[in-house]
Amino acid sequence: MSFFGFGQSADLDIILDGSDTRKMAEIRGDDGRKERNYLFYDGESVSGKVNVTLKKPGVKLEHQGIKIEFVGQIELFYDRGNHHEFTNLVKELARPGELLQNTSFPFEFNQVEKPFESYTGTNVRLRYFLRVTIVRRLTDIVRELDIIVHTLSSYPELNSSIKMEVGIEDCLHIEFEYNKCKYHLKDVIVGRIYFLLVRIKIKYMEIAILKRETTGSGPNLYNEHDTIAKYEIMDGAPVRGESIPIRLFLSGYDLTPTMKDINKKFSVKYLLNLPKDSAETKGGQGDEGDKETSTKEEEERDGRPQEFQRDINHPPLPTSPEESPTS
Repeated sequence: MSFFGFGQSADLDIILDGSDTRKMAEIRGDDGRKERNYLFYDGESVSGKVNVTLKKPGVKLEHQGIKIEFVGQIELFYDRGNHHEFTNLVKELARPGELLQNTSFPFEFNQVEKPFESYTGTNVRLRYFLRVTIVRRLTDIVRELDIIVHTLSSYPELNSSIKMEVGIEDCLHIEFEYNKCKYHLKDVIVGRIYFLLVRIKIKYMEIAILKRETTGSGPNLYNEHDTIAKYEIMDGAPVRGESIPIRLFLSGYDLTPTMKDINKKFSVKYLLNLPKDSAETKGGQGDEGDKETSTKEEEERDGRPQEFQRDINHPPLPTSPEESPTS
């Protein structure tokens, strides 16, 4: 078919500078499997070279120009046809002409702004990638290379504890307290549950981390709720005055930073939930114990969830002060 001008007559490869030493990170792909890509941060330059390999050496490749783009875009799964680009930088590698042999083209995007964290959720995907295009009259030759971006933050000036009284009138009054409202992704949630009034028989109580993903707006507003973790903290009936300690390690769970109104397209929030099962309710009750918390990337996130090592010279970084949780 390539004899008649159809098909791909060249292979494209994108090689990043420092790829042998650059850290890699994992992110969930569209199919649910983990993908490993090179890790970058906001303000880092992205450079390398594009290798064009002719499939038939000696046979010229005519083109209308060769370019490389650095793209940041948001894909809403209910609107697959439209990709919302918030970053698009273009470099021209070659003007219209011919390629007679295998050729390499260097490129550099200097100090690229990458304002948002890479993310793949239930209804939305935020991705960064390099795209090389050889423009031809019939069919363009295109190659893409995804990268992962992690955002960093500093310690908040104020990270107050969470303390609330909740319950069922004249039946159950609970006071719960957590040591802070902002956590980094490898943090430990420390708190306690104090029973002020117990007039119903409780079978058990759990603490759960809920993820709430909100996409779109108006008639296209979608809310997805996922239970990330569930941990039993009590089995059996408590008595008045009893206090139950809470210690939940976050490092073993697949969490992302809290995201607030990203490019006016989506948000991701996390909540702590206290579901209980009592003889009177015949089921779990969790609404009385919801409290939203923020999670954020630590400075040296490893990107390999099975490893929980951390450089002691780089302490974890919680969310920024302006990302205050709401009830």
